[in-house]
Parts: sequence; C-alpha cells; structure tokens
Amino acid sequence: MNIHAGLTHYLVVSALLFCLGLLGVVGRRNLLVIYMGLELMLNSANLALVAFSRFNNNLNGQVMVFFVITVAAAEVAVGLALIVALYRRRQTAHVEDLVSLKL
Repeated sequence: MNIHAGLTHYLVVSALLFCLGLLGVVGRRNLLVIYMGLELMLNSANLALVAFSRFNNNLNGQVMVFFVITVAAAEVAVGLALIVALYRRRQTAHVEDLVSLKL
C-alpha cells in the first residue's frame, strides 16, 4: 500500500503543532512551559516552510529554515540563561511573580 502525504497533510500537522504551542503559551504561569510553547510554534512554521518548498520544487524555503533554526538555537541559549538567572534571583519561574524585574 503506497501512502503519499500531500501538502494538505503537512499543513494540517503544522497547524495542529502551532495550536498545541499556542495552548502552551496562553494562560500559562510557568516560564518554561511558555518557552516550550513558543519553540513548538516556531517549529510548526518551519514545517510549513519545508512543505511549501518541497511541493513547489524550490529550495528557498528549506534554506530559510536553516537560518531560522540557527536563530532559534541562539534564542534558546539566551532565553534559557535568562530564565535560569531569574529563577536564581527570585526562586520562582511563575510569570506573575516576575512583574517587577528590578534587582
């Protein structure tokens, strides 16, 4: 049985991943859960870019994904360092406890 996934299938998976990431961001209290949700949303956009690139027989989208992944890796390093620094200072990772960032 030959199962061939079309562009619609990839876009549906991308939309589901984006909605799952959005669910992790909206109404959450923990910074790490919010951060993971944002990364999931970014990866769902990458999946859509790769799918469009593949089905249009054009490598521009796939090259763009490499740049996005590079920027996301730098963002992860900086973001996690900030979260760890805030946790060490305040002993909490809840958003409402960090409304005042005065040291």
